[in-house]
Amino acid sequence: MINAYVRVPPPQNEPILAHAPGSPERAALQGELKRIAAERIEIPIVIGGQHVRSHRTDTVRMPHRHAHVLATVHEADASHVQPAIQTALAAKDEWARMPFASRAAIFLRAAELLATRYRPILNAATMLGQSKTVYQAEIDAACEAIDFLRFNVHFAQQLLSEQPVSSAQTWNMLDYRPLDGFVFAVTPFNFTAIALNLCVAPALMGNVVLFKPSTTAALSNWYVMELLREAGLPEGVINMLPGDGPTIGNPVLSSPDLGGIHFTGSTPTFQGMWRMVGENIARYRQYPRLVGETGGKDFIFVHPSAADDLEALATAIVRGGYEYQGQKCSAASRVYVPESLWPRLKPRLQEMIAELRMGDVADLRNFMGAVIDEKAFKRASSYIEMAKHGGSEAAVLAGGETDRSEGWFVRPTLVQVTNPRHRIIQEEIFAPVVAVYVYPDADFDEALRLCDTGAPYALTGAVFARDRKAIERMLHVLRHTAGNFYINDKPTGAVVGQQPFGGSRASGTNDKAGSFLNLVRWTSPRTIKENFVPPTRVPYPSMNE
Repeated sequence: MINAYVRVPPPQNEPILAHAPGSPERAALQGELKRIAAERIEIPIVIGGQHVRSHRTDTVRMPHRHAHVLATVHEADASHVQPAIQTALAAKDEWARMPFASRAAIFLRAAELLATRYRPILNAATMLGQSKTVYQAEIDAACEAIDFLRFNVHFAQQLLSEQPVSSAQTWNMLDYRPLDGFVFAVTPFNFTAIALNLCVAPALMGNVVLFKPSTTAALSNWYVMELLREAGLPEGVINMLPGDGPTIGNPVLSSPDLGGIHFTGSTPTFQGMWRMVGENIARYRQYPRLVGETGGKDFIFVHPSAADDLEALATAIVRGGYEYQGQKCSAASRVYVPESLWPRLKPRLQEMIAELRMGDVADLRNFMGAVIDEKAFKRASSYIEMAKHGGSEAAVLAGGETDRSEGWFVRPTLVQVTNPRHRIIQEEIFAPVVAVYVYPDADFDEALRLCDTGAPYALTGAVFARDRKAIERMLHVLRHTAGNFYINDKPTGAVVGQQPFGGSRASGTNDKAGSFLNLVRWTSPRTIKENFVPPTRVPYPSMNE
């Protein structure tokens, strides 16, 4: 044991490696891209460190070369859920009693492994399995994941140090216990770092976790499990159950030992889980903590005073809307532009979009890859067809082409709508489709109202203006439209420790991943009072005559 009040190393955001031609990181990445592409691995169910194989399997394919199978995934079913719960609960007491410094050391070691030897592995797996370009993989699977590991430890230490005041002759303490039971972590395909964080944040606070990854991201998520195992995470603390959502989720949510849900995914899925928790509320040993980050229909609102910043505005729209094929919950997908700026902004956007390279992400010159799977391809295609046949209410200004012959490719598409309530500007598409609504300059306030009420979500949003009075007006009117709000910047790219991430309304519970606000949700504090001089007489002084 350590007889000291230790302090974890101060965290710093991980630098983004450039992967420039001739750089060592580029050579290492290209080596891993070749190795992983040449293999076809088996991804098992992981319960208590044991690799379990099932009779039902699925495949992980390259979205940009969908005939190429990267891995076979063994899918869990209801028969695997109870053993996973029992294994997790069996590991819980020892894990929760482990000193915080020891738990922290595991995740700090994982950060260093990821910053070095695992960096090209996680980047390559994310690129090939999720069709991310090298830059998008680097800021996600490497930098953001490393930041989550380091900053979570830092924030946890800050949280544990928060203690109540004590009056004379007493000592008051807060004991930050883990939740009763286990945490169910349900993770998305689009960010490897989110998959890691949804498991690690509760585990750091002493909880045990059942981890259900997205099958389409199972390759990178498997390497996350291997990273944590090598960092020294005890068996049973995080158990991985790949497979169909309801098949695994229904028995998990019916368990009396469910302590919490850490979720990132679609709004309907989270609402369905919340509904099922409500139906089972009398079964649970405690009220489960529900933490979810869900959909988004994120905006860029432009004021006429941004006229001299059109290049920055156009860049924000193109980067914010089309990086990673628009498959970010924070992606810019609706833009409100004043009439006075549109004649100059429109051709510049068309030029920029036409220059974007799309293709195999192993070709590092490409700006975009493919959408994640056939379902996403069909959904994006349906909205593009809607725009093409939109009559006077919608018109495709750039892109609009799709091709599924080799990969699920959707060209970056810009749509102008004349109806501010058109489905394309209101509904989440999760694809490289950006809708623009042009408003009369004189209707600035009305356009703000349309932006505020134009979608049920409230995740991210950005405004562009030079007029400070206008910025203050937009900050006020749009205050509840975005949990992450940007001024003269794109609405994507939140950095751990700098912009804690999360939204409200239909976008989630706004528990701010990458901050102490998220970690506090995974604790059940106990107040302890010790009286050094306890009273020895029953009557109070006021009772004297």
